[in-house]
Amino acid sequence: MLFSGMQTQPVSSYENTLLVLRRENEELAQVNSKQQQKITFLEQELAQLKRLIFGSKRERFVPTDTGQLTLGLEGVETVETQPEKEQVSYTREKAKKQGKAVRLELPAHLPRQIETIEPENLVEGARRIGEAVTEILEYNPGKLYVKKYIRPKYVQMGTDGEGKIVIGDMPTLPIPQGNAGPGLLAHLLIGKFVDHLPFYRQVQQFKREGVKIAESTINGWFNASCRLLEPLYEELCRKVQQTNYLHGDETPLPVQSSEKKGATHTGYHWVYRAPLEKLVCFDYQKGRGREGPKAFLKNFKGTLQTDGYVGYEIFDRRPDITMLACMAHARRYFEKALNNDAERAGYALSRMQELYAIERKCREMEFTHEQRYYYRKRKAKPILKKLESWLKANHPEGAGYGKVLSESATGVAIAYTFKLWPRLKRYMQNGQWEIDNNPVENSIRPVAIGRKNYLFAGSHQAARYAAMMYSFFGTCKMNDIEPFEWLRETLAKIPDCKVSELEKLLPIR
Repeated sequence: MLFSGMQTQPVSSYENTLLVLRRENEELAQVNSKQQQKITFLEQELAQLKRLIFGSKRERFVPTDTGQLTLGLEGVETVETQPEKEQVSYTREKAKKQGKAVRLELPAHLPRQIETIEPENLVEGARRIGEAVTEILEYNPGKLYVKKYIRPKYVQMGTDGEGKIVIGDMPTLPIPQGNAGPGLLAHLLIGKFVDHLPFYRQVQQFKREGVKIAESTINGWFNASCRLLEPLYEELCRKVQQTNYLHGDETPLPVQSSEKKGATHTGYHWVYRAPLEKLVCFDYQKGRGREGPKAFLKNFKGTLQTDGYVGYEIFDRRPDITMLACMAHARRYFEKALNNDAERAGYALSRMQELYAIERKCREMEFTHEQRYYYRKRKAKPILKKLESWLKANHPEGAGYGKVLSESATGVAIAYTFKLWPRLKRYMQNGQWEIDNNPVENSIRPVAIGRKNYLFAGSHQAARYAAMMYSFFGTCKMNDIEPFEWLRETLAKIPDCKVSELEKLLPIR
């Protein structure tokens, strides 16, 4: 036969080969899936880096109205035709002439320097019938001046016939044996921690006034002022720890350290904000570990609202602390995922936008905490239920597995939000609680601006002093207190202040 010399392959060998090929195919499919997830992740990371360098930083979301943009004309062949001409006549109102610009009245509390200008060649006997008054806002740069204390010495005879020298007592100075007054010290500290002017720039300003002050001298004044204010800072921390509702966040701060020569150490300011009592407290720690907040909040009992950082998870296990999450952080993840999956990210952002519209309505109507609670219960609760169902259906490891890659921006956003969902929706339980902790981020903003100017703290102790200053000035801002006047008066009073009366010096109303 023609094929008599050929041998056929055994069936068992063919099945083994087929199993090997199937196994290899499955392994290749798994490798392909992992590579696809990695590509998606790297594409998203590249898009975020481009946005940080070249793109807009705003997070505004404008939902698309599909009802207006989709007209159902897909596939319809269009034929161009010449439009018919018609004559149209109409009547319109004439544009009104714009009047002169109305100038705002200048504040009445500002001092007035009056200058009267008489007309030239005034004839004798002219009668004054009125006057024209024009006010111009002017400015003179701040001036240094020397306050000179003269204390006459007297000799008075005592009852025993012996002479005794008598001299007036000097007022207590913020820095004993120093020659810097409370106004100058307050100006230096406000300049650095409110106006973000490093000390070396302020030295240059003084030089233009003809006054040479060494930067080392200013640093010595700064350290002495902070040592004087330390008891007041401890009193502020104690009051914050005694509140029952706090916002928490943290921000990095480069610090020079002998432990890392040629490089800076990354320390952290942990920020705690009491919205009801209008207090802010910065606590400096050398790291971002949970030890920092654990020590500061050791005696705290109440509600703590933070982002999803794992360092705060230890408080979720404490029965005396109720944890809230930040809706703004969850929203931020979905906003970053818009380019990755506009449909899903847009849905989540639209629901969150509805939730924030409810909060805005409550502020505009000036609802009490109780009114806000009932309004949220009626309006926000159905939206939260819809969003929760959607998160479950689209979770990468849930019922919607395969629809969203876990490594994609959308998958990360859904996983982050779903993990924190019990904390995110808990704000509904109390009208005093906020939907997010954005206000504490606003308190952190001066630190972010400041470190762009002075770049780093000179030591860990300097970073602690910076935390003290940011605490005071952040509290001033919350209470609408002018920081310079408060600090000048405080530096003048605190040397003679009793410990039991420190609370009266805090910048609170």
